[in-house]
Amino acid sequence: MNKHDIFVIGASLGGVEALSKIVSDLPADLPGTLFVVLHFPSNRESLLPQILTRVGKLPASHPQNETLIAPGHIYVAPPDYHMTLRGGKIRLDQGPKEHFTRPSANPLFRSAAQAYGSRVVGIVLTGGDSDGAQGLVAIKRGGGISVVQDPDEAQAPSMPKSGLFQDSPDYCLRLPDLARLIDQLSRGQEPDVPMLS
Repeated sequence: MNKHDIFVIGASLGGVEALSKIVSDLPADLPGTLFVVLHFPSNRESLLPQILTRVGKLPASHPQNETLIAPGHIYVAPPDYHMTLRGGKIRLDQGPKEHFTRPSANPLFRSAAQAYGSRVVGIVLTGGDSDGAQGLVAIKRGGGISVVQDPDEAQAPSMPKSGLFQDSPDYCLRLPDLARLIDQLSRGQEPDVPMLS
């Protein structure tokens, strides 16, 4: 099984609850790194890193520009900044909004696919638009794995449904299975959750 240690995650409405559930089920010794984009108003402070640190066993933070990527960490895009990956570092910028939002999942997903290819796992969770769907396509083209939350479980199913429509993802899973998939892929294990046929 190939190494998968870069997990990029996009979410919007209902995302705090979904992310909290996934993170609470991840082990403290996770070899992979999580990068999270949650749609958030640009004029408000995000407490998502504190929430994820509190509910889980992994540290979470808003990175600074040029932060070196460390394993076993959760990086959360700060409000009003796109987060991208390049050369082992995190880049933050205030480029054009995508899907009327900044941060957007698509820039993160595209940059991860370009920088890390088959090591990337893209995950689209609950949300009310189509952000992340194009990014999943880029990840699949780069040899990575694409995943969506089961729309029937999502508080807002539009984002995972868009991912299903545009990408034909490898997995469509409920939240407990998503955490297990992340753990297994990060350890190079064959996942015991069913792939989409």
